[in-house]
Amino acid sequence: MATPEVNRQLPGGTGRHPTSSNRPPVRARIRLRQLFRVASVACGIQFGWALQLSLLTPYVQELGIPHQWASIIWLCGPLSGLVVQPLVGHMSDRCKSRFGRRRPFIVAGAVSIIVAVLIIGHSADIGWLCGDTDDSRPRAIVTFVLGFWILDVANNVTQGPCRALLADLTENDHRRTRVANAYFSLFMAIGNILGYATGSYSSWFKIFPFTRTAGCNVDCANLKSAFYLDVIFIAVTTYLSVLAAKEVPLGSVEISTAFNEEGREHSGGNAEEAFLWELFGTFRFFSGTIWIILSVTALNWIGWFPFLLFDTDWMGREIYGGEPNEGSNYAVGVRMGALGLMLNSVVLGITSVLMEKLCSKRGAGFVWGVSSILMALCFLSMLILSYVANHMGYIGRDLPPAGIVIAALLIFSVLGFPLAITYSVPYALISTRIESLGLGQGLSMGVLNLAIVIPQVLVSVGSGPWDQLFGGGNSPAFAVAGVASLMSGLMAILAIPRSTPQKTRALP
Repeated sequence: MATPEVNRQLPGGTGRHPTSSNRPPVRARIRLRQLFRVASVACGIQFGWALQLSLLTPYVQELGIPHQWASIIWLCGPLSGLVVQPLVGHMSDRCKSRFGRRRPFIVAGAVSIIVAVLIIGHSADIGWLCGDTDDSRPRAIVTFVLGFWILDVANNVTQGPCRALLADLTENDHRRTRVANAYFSLFMAIGNILGYATGSYSSWFKIFPFTRTAGCNVDCANLKSAFYLDVIFIAVTTYLSVLAAKEVPLGSVEISTAFNEEGREHSGGNAEEAFLWELFGTFRFFSGTIWIILSVTALNWIGWFPFLLFDTDWMGREIYGGEPNEGSNYAVGVRMGALGLMLNSVVLGITSVLMEKLCSKRGAGFVWGVSSILMALCFLSMLILSYVANHMGYIGRDLPPAGIVIAALLIFSVLGFPLAITYSVPYALISTRIESLGLGQGLSMGVLNLAIVIPQVLVSVGSGPWDQLFGGGNSPAFAVAGVASLMSGLMAILAIPRSTPQKTRALP
């Protein structure tokens, strides 16, 4: 397919996109070893995400929130991402700090993550001190939700600049852009492995005995201990990353000029006005291929988000037949689900290493499409396994047979391949194709983020009531996920071209 082009003169007759002037000066080609170190921050971020994804949906139900409303708690993530990540991307594009454009936001986000996980880990203790009892913990729930919202905002503050920093450092080298994103995906896998392994271990309270208190039982103490480890990981990896990134400050580089509809240049105005104008104003310059990538991304995340919300809950409820705060089966199932997610991350890491060769040989769109179809087959397998488990007669009386558990773990493991593709390929595709439009990489990552968070909002609002409409459990949401994954796979194979666009020259 032909290179994406901007087919119209920009307002004001300047022949350049409004944001093209705020790029940093050209730098020497960065070494792969340095890119590797810069990408290491993903390990610390993803360690916390792994704990969040594997433990917090079960934990919030143990605090007393019903299953059908548990997904609403996760609504804060996509809502904050809808505003925070594009805004932070825009602000980092224009940041003139002597420490660089991206690093101040990465450090601020990491510090906020540390504050948030400490609030979440101590939510039961805070609630107990404020008057909660074993039977009623509304104050702990409020504290948990507050920390959860701060955590999601902090994650969105951090992730966009991390991706944009890699894009800045690789500039127009499309191969190194793919390599940088593969490194990022690899460190996400390592963080996942360590985080899920931490979540699957049930005796942290023995190693950190001070975490068990009058208001914090064994499961709570394990969660608190895991978040203490998260604080260490995020601090170390952030330090290594920002130290390795030799950013060139904008310094004397002029901030770009915004344009109004009549073509008259104007400077000044507040950041929010410029942000809104540039975010939505860039849509008209997108090629058909960019819109296809955004559509595939949206469908892909309608598939992924139910799994990420309810993976360990599915294992505890539908495979082990347990309920929160009723016996031990549910807690054992949640820990086994965390083990499955650790295996998932091992496959994700292996796939990340092979990502460049896979995409170079078969094309990124084809690889993405095949992985999405495989993802749909895995969700179908989960539905079949839920049906089989429900009709075997062990639920409510015994632990599941080994064959059922092994099958569930195998499905979790196989899903690591499409997850690695989702974490890497869309970002590389958007980064290389958006370059011809002259957009700042922070803003372009924010635009891609819209295609991720809008589906997450729909899933957060609808999955709990949708599951309840069909009798509870997680199978109805997984059925929708399977259909969306299949559609995204077919669209990626048929509509995303294999060729990589080249740099488009500035308009005359």
